[in-house]
Amino acid sequence: MPATVKPIKPGVVTELSLPETSRKRTQAIVVTTGMLAFISFWRASAVVLCDLASTAYYIGGIVEQACGRSAPYFILAVMLFSYAVRAVYVESCSMFTRGGVYRVVKEAMGPTLAKISVSALMFDYILTGPISGVSAGQYLVGLINELLKLGHVPLVLPPDLTAAVFAIGVTIYFWHQNILGIEESSGKAMRIMQVTTVMAVIMIVWCGITAVARGAHLPPLELRFTGESLGWLKNFPAARTVGAIGILIAFGHSILAMSGEESLAQINREIEAPKLKNLLRTGLVIFVYSLLLTSLISFFAVMIIPDGIRMSRYGDDLIGGLAMYVVGPLWARIALRAFVVFVGFLILAGAVNTAIVGSTGVLTRVAEDGVLLDWFRHPHKRYGTNYRIINLVTSLQIATIVLSRGDMFLLGEAYAFGVIWSFVFKTLSVLVLRYREKYHRLWRMPLNLTWFRPGGQDFPLGLALTFLVLFLTAVVNLFTKEVATISGIGFTLGLFCVFEISERMNGHVEHAYGEEPEKFNLEMVDESQLDPAHLGLNSSHKRLIAIRDPGNLAHLHRYLSERDDGELIAMTVRTERGLASSDGGQVFTDHEGKLFSKVVKVCEDHGRAVTPVVAVSNDQIYAIARMAYLLGVDEVVMGVSERFHPDIQLENFAMHWGALADSAHHVKLRVLSDNRDIRAEL
Repeated sequence: MPATVKPIKPGVVTELSLPETSRKRTQAIVVTTGMLAFISFWRASAVVLCDLASTAYYIGGIVEQACGRSAPYFILAVMLFSYAVRAVYVESCSMFTRGGVYRVVKEAMGPTLAKISVSALMFDYILTGPISGVSAGQYLVGLINELLKLGHVPLVLPPDLTAAVFAIGVTIYFWHQNILGIEESSGKAMRIMQVTTVMAVIMIVWCGITAVARGAHLPPLELRFTGESLGWLKNFPAARTVGAIGILIAFGHSILAMSGEESLAQINREIEAPKLKNLLRTGLVIFVYSLLLTSLISFFAVMIIPDGIRMSRYGDDLIGGLAMYVVGPLWARIALRAFVVFVGFLILAGAVNTAIVGSTGVLTRVAEDGVLLDWFRHPHKRYGTNYRIINLVTSLQIATIVLSRGDMFLLGEAYAFGVIWSFVFKTLSVLVLRYREKYHRLWRMPLNLTWFRPGGQDFPLGLALTFLVLFLTAVVNLFTKEVATISGIGFTLGLFCVFEISERMNGHVEHAYGEEPEKFNLEMVDESQLDPAHLGLNSSHKRLIAIRDPGNLAHLHRYLSERDDGELIAMTVRTERGLASSDGGQVFTDHEGKLFSKVVKVCEDHGRAVTPVVAVSNDQIYAIARMAYLLGVDEVVMGVSERFHPDIQLENFAMHWGALADSAHHVKLRVLSDNRDIRAEL
């Protein structure tokens, strides 16, 4: 997330005093930020598939225009190879929750290459929205023109212009939705993929029946490149044959079929616990779904639609054309095409949304590291989202649509640049990090040869082979995709300069992922509102965990590793002298900002939502007990104190709890560290 983010349950800064008789009325400050609303692996899969599976609508026409009727074989090869690339992303995400290209490349090869790689990636994301929106428009205008022709209406809408206008409208709509946050976006993505699945099953079954009824044959394995698809290699004879270079050229033109892999790294932040298990499930769902849909549709289009009219009439509307050439009466085929266009509108529009989510996530990450001005990170006052970054991304996408004038082949050629080079940088970085032992991995990409190297250290054969294929394809693409090379290098260098200038204006601030506090919004509330319902705590199981030191959250890590149920409240106490603080002093101290920023990161690692709370009191244990009582928690967890023995912590809490709660209100208590776990029940 990008990812696109949504403010979750609010945190509270509240004032507590020890003697009830002298306590003044408490004021509270609600603290909201762009924290995460965690989602299931099904929803995560839907968000990524809105980008990845949507390529089935336009990849066949783009690849066939580049290399001829053998296009489906290369699309199938890319979809199979995508599992290896996806494994690279899973390994990087298991090391870093915010494990996108920028973070991984920076850790492996330094900030300069990281900025170059993320600039190339942004070229990919900026083009994802326009190519998806324009493709949806092409399908819609194709259907409208077909109906006008059947109705003998002497009107033909200009396909490219109409598609461009439609794409701009869709982009503006999803701009608004992303300002609202991730929950709305992921819910829509889930519904889109449910409808798409129905369409895919109907289309595949119907096309299968048609292929059997007509005795269709698989397309020939031959390469027929045009001068435009060969680019600067058009005078190189070996490029036109089914040899190593020719296969790499065709593979490079097909690489768009797995665009959207980086969305997996963005959405990883928002996958619920258990995070790694659900991440692997997400990857498997994405692979199976996109393989079946994209590959089969490409083969059926070449097998069923006649060669003479396939590219001339349906090059930008391939599935719509396929619907018109299946067996059955005309009314049924028209109905199928209308359904295909409706679903295409949904999934391609969903890809526009995913592009905004991914772009926002990438730019947010570099902003967190001080590479973009902090001005971009200020959250929306109402929704908590990074609205300034969303505005920037949307503006660039609309500008791209206007400049391309709805030309699908032009967009597709340019799109390939960012896709392949972001994969190259990412894979090389993960390969480099394999040799840096300090990085712990919960999961590693398969094919590791333990016998290849002495000293027990294995050789990452799977990573090495994946990088080699990607690098060779990227180099060949530089010479065959003139538009992509020129525009991609220009955009990459331009954005790199923006990053350099912004970093200098920031004064080379080193945020280092977590050392720079998150941006929080604050809102004053009355103590009467400090109840579970107001804070969005609706579960019958609520846990409160006391925190103080951002450098010592071992008890939080351990607790989250053991439990993934119930709602979590992370609370710290600002100790002040006297019976009560007049105004709570500084509303939100720098220490508290750093503490809760670290808590956000830890909870992201474990896929858990959290409600942050700061209490201002002259007695730390009393404040914890009182908040636990007010919020109706059933378990309280404290770290081991440096000043008191755990038994003293338990006795002190029990004393205050007895004064606050009646005999019917029970609470479990734990004093927890890496090597201690002391429990009591009150």
